[in-house]
Amino acid sequence: MARKIEGIVTSDKMNKTITVAVSHQKKHEKYHKYFTVTNKFKAHDENEEAKIGDHVIIEETRPLSKEKRWKLLEIVTKAKQEEVTEVEV
Repeated sequence: MARKIEGIVTSDKMNKTITVAVSHQKKHEKYHKYFTVTNKFKAHDENEEAKIGDHVIIEETRPLSKEKRWKLLEIVTKAKQEEVTEVEV
C-alpha cells in the first residue's frame, strides 16, 4: 500500500509538477524541546489543477523523474484567490 501524506503547495511553476511542503513536530533528544521540521516533495499533477496555497494529499508512486516520486491524489481545500483586475496603461 502506498504512503499518503498531506501538505501545502508551495510552487506550481513547473509543467505538470508541484512542490508540496509537509511539516511535522519533532522532539530534541537532549533538550526535550519540540521543533518543526519541513520536508519538500515534488509531485506529479497531470491536469495542473493545484495552485499555490492549496492543501493537498499526495501518494507515493514509482519514480517519474530524478526527483519526482509522488503524485497528486486529491485537493482537500483550495486557497483563497484574490480577484485580479486588469489595469489599462
